[in-house]
Amino acid sequence: MTRLSFDGYLDHLRTESARFRAVLTGCDADARVPGCPDWSAADLLWHLTEVQHFWTRIIRDRPAAPGEDWAEPERPASYDALLAAFDERSAALVAALEAADPAEPAWSWSDDHTVGFTLRRQAHEALIHRLDAEQTAGQVTALDPELAADGVAEALAVMFGGTPPWGTFTPLDHHVRVDMTDRDESVWVRLGHFSGTDPESGKAYDEVEDVSVVDAPGGEPDVVVDGPAGALDAWLWRRGDDREIRVAGDRAVYDHFRRAVDQPID
Repeated sequence: MTRLSFDGYLDHLRTESARFRAVLTGCDADARVPGCPDWSAADLLWHLTEVQHFWTRIIRDRPAAPGEDWAEPERPASYDALLAAFDERSAALVAALEAADPAEPAWSWSDDHTVGFTLRRQAHEALIHRLDAEQTAGQVTALDPELAADGVAEALAVMFGGTPPWGTFTPLDHHVRVDMTDRDESVWVRLGHFSGTDPESGKAYDEVEDVSVVDAPGGEPDVVVDGPAGALDAWLWRRGDDREIRVAGDRAVYDHFRRAVDQPID
């Protein structure tokens, strides 16, 4: 798959953040967020504010990692103040990214330590939380197909796939192809198991069902999952159902795939 240009990611970060803000402006602060049931609209607003504030700091301090002096910002008490805080932090993130070269080194929790990682990741963060805001307010609009298609690839490769240096991915000889029917694009994933112990949390993972994005291996996949890019992106993020999604192939392979990606992401 071809990624968007870095200018394209930045444009989407602007537009998705603006839509997020506009939808939440008139929303009941206590309305529940369907994709994150423990959150209210105010919690959702503060979450994206904190996220964008954090990554602004990462870009401004590049290439340094977050240090011990990092302190969470104080949450404003009123909803109007939350909206004002979002305006300030969102504008700061866009300004920091506008001033940076995407190829420059910058810390991230992934294996991509460049400014470009933040550009792509934050465009998708804003997209999914824009959808959260719309679902909360009952004002859902379509996801941009190009960004959503890239979001499918990013969700599978970065959010669900990818092996940290402290873990091991053991591949199986099974593949799933995810087809975006409105984009004529596909993502291949290989099934496997992940094992390792997180050195920060101490949590151990023992042969957990996992996936890894791979190039087309030749031959036919065990399973094909297809649907429009927007529906697939929302489904992978547990923000949409499977009404527009079709599955064909080995059910046991699909069940492994589904368990690997059926994880809550805030």
